[in-house]
Amino acid sequence: MKPAVLTRYRVMAYVTGVWLLLLCLCMVFKYGFDKGSDLTFYVSQIHGLLYMIYLVAAFDLSMKMKWKFERMLLIMLAGTIPFASFVAERKIAQAVQESGRVVAPTAA
Repeated sequence: MKPAVLTRYRVMAYVTGVWLLLLCLCMVFKYGFDKGSDLTFYVSQIHGLLYMIYLVAAFDLSMKMKWKFERMLLIMLAGTIPFASFVAERKIAQAVQESGRVVAPTAA
């Protein structure tokens, strides 16, 4: 497996996690203080788009690593729980590197 597959997943896990935290903050302002409903709409749309890209990256990594469906599903759900994508990213990156399946590109 190329290292780019893991890198794509790691980047999307961080990006999705940050946007989810931002969305949670916007929701607090929208429902707690009745402010920022327009911003909440845009942040939710961006997070939704980024989450779909995260799902593709997680699916790609899971298929390349030949993981079971249950593990893939848990990785995908990590993008819906605040802070979970950060924890999942760390564990997944460690598991991939320990497996030894990441092949560094060779110089031609």
